[in-house]
Amino acid sequence: MIKSMRKKIDKIDKEATALLEQTKTAEELEKVRVKYLGRNGAVTQLLKLIPKVALKYKPEAGKLANALKRRLEGQLRNKYDVLRKEKEERDLAIDITMPGVSGELGSIHPISQTMKQISRIFRNLGFKVVEGPEVETDYYNFTALNIPEGHPSRETFHTFYLDSGELLRSQTSPVQIRVMEKEKPPLKIVAPGKVYRPDATDASHSFMFHQVEGLAVDRDITFADLKGTLSVFVREMFGQETQMRFRPHFFPFTEPSAEVDISCIICGGRGCRVCSFKGWLEILGAGMVDPNVFRVVKYDPEIWQGYAFGMGVERIAMLKYGITDIRLFFENDVRFLRQF
Repeated sequence: MIKSMRKKIDKIDKEATALLEQTKTAEELEKVRVKYLGRNGAVTQLLKLIPKVALKYKPEAGKLANALKRRLEGQLRNKYDVLRKEKEERDLAIDITMPGVSGELGSIHPISQTMKQISRIFRNLGFKVVEGPEVETDYYNFTALNIPEGHPSRETFHTFYLDSGELLRSQTSPVQIRVMEKEKPPLKIVAPGKVYRPDATDASHSFMFHQVEGLAVDRDITFADLKGTLSVFVREMFGQETQMRFRPHFFPFTEPSAEVDISCIICGGRGCRVCSFKGWLEILGAGMVDPNVFRVVKYDPEIWQGYAFGMGVERIAMLKYGITDIRLFFENDVRFLRQF
């Protein structure tokens, strides 16, 4: 038994010494320690065999095993010191007085900035910001919004249809329907997000752009509430001196409906090329929610009234920053984007 133990001790000693010589990192050194001196390590298991050795050989066996343990512990400490000194020398090789090379910080895209600002203004007015799917059904994108069969907006030259029969939403209004189906009034929401229409790309059109649409439903809401809300938005977005006006219009999902203009922020309403010398710039559409829309979501139009509005984010950003070509937002020219 004592001969067998001597062989095991010699074998462990040689293996451990060889591994320590090959160790290059503190992580590798820790693995060697666990392998030989850990709870289930080779040396620990060897010490557990001593009680089984014949009585007359126990002193020698204990002496050899403990000597191996102390020897390995010493080698581990020495190796740790060597690795620590090597690391310190590598660190000192770096001149910490030299200025660092920092990466260039990016900025938030102007469309994202504008959409966040719009959402923040309405959030401060008590609106909740909600989102919805960009792939929609005909029901949510058209039918539930009182847009009848045969309406031009349902045609393929106005809407992207998918092979599945679904479509890419052409407005964020479907989010309003989805929210009203799930929540009981009163409610106030704005829905920002991407929309898609097969428009030819030019200075003022893109097949993908962004909208923010809003909805408020409560008892006894009137057109005056809509006007007051949009007045606050316009002045917060474009400045306190900005004037606003409503022009009669038609939307299938609101009645009465209106287009909303602001006094030209370039010329102050005097007339210039940006406003076609009219002094006014169109920014959004709005109106009182049509009772047919309320009936679809099981709201009683005799009890509940509401208003809705929608605006193109690119349009707002172009007016706010004096940008004349929508394509600049999506060409990823860093010379343009760095300005924001």
